[in-house]
Amino acid sequence: MTGAVPAIVSRAARTLAGAPARTACRLSVRSRTAVYRAGLADGRSVVIKLYAATARRNAATESAAIRSVADHVPVPTVVGYGHVPGHEATALITSDLGPLTLGSAMRSGLVSDERSLKDLAGLLGRLHRAPVQPWAPRRPFYEQVASLGRRCPPSGLDRIGPALAAITDASPTALVWCHGDLHGDNVVLARPRAVRHLVDFTDAAAGPRESDVAQTLVMSDALSPLLARTVTDAYPLALDHRLLSAWAVFHTTRSWAYSSPGDDRALWERRLDDLSRRTPYLFRTHRPERTHRCPHLPCRW
Repeated sequence: MTGAVPAIVSRAARTLAGAPARTACRLSVRSRTAVYRAGLADGRSVVIKLYAATARRNAATESAAIRSVADHVPVPTVVGYGHVPGHEATALITSDLGPLTLGSAMRSGLVSDERSLKDLAGLLGRLHRAPVQPWAPRRPFYEQVASLGRRCPPSGLDRIGPALAAITDASPTALVWCHGDLHGDNVVLARPRAVRHLVDFTDAAAGPRESDVAQTLVMSDALSPLLARTVTDAYPLALDHRLLSAWAVFHTTRSWAYSSPGDDRALWERRLDDLSRRTPYLFRTHRPERTHRCPHLPCRW
């Protein structure tokens, strides 16, 4: 959507990038963030991400995450970040890598599904080798479960009780930088060599690698054994596959809980049912109570 440059975008560009914005195209909008591609008066093209004051993460935390991993995986250059004067918002401005994402390339046939999944696995491996600084955001699992519990009925959490227990009881391992939402549309193919760059570090935090790999499986619709194997075979680090499966159940349940009623909710229900058949040990099934027939009554079948 291109039109008049919003005042907040213009102010962010002038303050944080040192040049006014001449054009602005809105790329996405969510409840607490909005993203624009802006053309600056000095000829640069940048991406401006705005964060509402109520956002759990902001421009500073995302900028820090990008800079922390930049030596290990391709990411956009941070042009500037900070508070937008006159507005209750922060902004992160990064270099514009172009409009072509791995997801759009796959949907248009430029990149095969298999190649896309292998690219995602390789990027995750590079990201997970980046050192985690002491200040890196952390989100304990109990907080994630509590958050899910506010959207999911008790029966939903009870159903995946074994998966929750598997994650809780897992042996502690070294934490890695987790992207938190890596799928094809969060990878930009930068010209001229179509180098894969990770973008959108809104949810980046330190966590177990199995959680991040599972999130990619879930968001890439790669939960079937064949597609999941494509990812895990291309992922260069060791994985606990039982823990990976448990995280896949958790992330799928969360997607179901946040889905819209109708077709979207039905889609995630089917995926949960498929997982319950493939990994029944991660689900709790309630068997109906048996009723005992009186021996003096005849059987009716």
